[in-house]
Amino acid sequence: MNMQFYRKLPIPMEIKEQFPASAEVKTAREATVKQLKDILSGNDDRFILVIGPCSADHEDSVLDYIYRLRGVAEKVRDKILIVPRIYTNKPRTTGEGYKGMLHQPDPNSDPDLLKGIVAIRKLHMRAIAETGFGCADEMLYPENHRYLSDILAYIAIGARSVEDQQHRLTASGLDIPVGMKNPTAGDISVMMNSIKAAHASHVFCYRGWEVKSAGNPFAHAILRGYVDEHGISHPNYHYEDLAHLVELYAASGLANPSCIIDTNHANSGKKYLEQPRIANEIIESCNYNSEVKKMVKGLMIESYIEDGCQKISPDEIYGKSITDPCLGWEKTERMIYDIAEKL
Repeated sequence: MNMQFYRKLPIPMEIKEQFPASAEVKTAREATVKQLKDILSGNDDRFILVIGPCSADHEDSVLDYIYRLRGVAEKVRDKILIVPRIYTNKPRTTGEGYKGMLHQPDPNSDPDLLKGIVAIRKLHMRAIAETGFGCADEMLYPENHRYLSDILAYIAIGARSVEDQQHRLTASGLDIPVGMKNPTAGDISVMMNSIKAAHASHVFCYRGWEVKSAGNPFAHAILRGYVDEHGISHPNYHYEDLAHLVELYAASGLANPSCIIDTNHANSGKKYLEQPRIANEIIESCNYNSEVKKMVKGLMIESYIEDGCQKISPDEIYGKSITDPCLGWEKTERMIYDIAEKL
């Protein structure tokens, strides 16, 4: 085997014992999970916003951003449930670039997985303990999920992972809502098959154990646009796309037919300033068709303190993304209030 084994990392149980979640943290997380399930099942008609930086890069600026969300969340709580994005793992198309806080808790230093595991657990726990938000992360590595499994309220499975068997089977064993993105090439049938697999019970190998999952009835679709064979981005948030997904869900017989729409990535062509316009069009589609409205449960928005993005450097601008460009705070705040007004 052509790799070096540096050190044996602590197993999730050891990290949880060393950095335990308080009773308050667990209660806040469970409250968010219940609200999400109520919305996805149609028992709560509020709109979900999974919102935050493309990547959680620095603990201080991420928490600053989430504190800002807290004040806005209180003002729109009757219409919107806000779930902050704290994405600590980043997929890289070519394998190059910043892979997230798990790999590099300090983006300007070398990778350190042990420090990264501790850093992401501390960040997620601080966010819940200090703001009361249950938060979201991406399950890029199914085997690593257990490091955060007791404190996450929502999981997304990315466009590059949604066809992977281990992601699907692990999703079927989670007790929190899981969003399954359409793949980068845009084949909606792949996404629907992934959701169907996550809804079912399976026996499989997980972290050295033979396990049986119960099935996850709250696995659902995330539309994020797609890229064609020429590298050109195409959206899939238009009315016709949503009406088609309604039909696919009806034919599937799946429980809790739900969709969250990503307003950035290929849906915006990474033109992050288009996100408010895209959100408005989606809400218009919902208000036009009651079946679409029943299915579309919310949006996924990439937002941070400062507009745009920057390269990693010792002189980084505070609160500006070091991965994909994000909508800045002032525009984000206005966008949230506009969405609440139009719902």
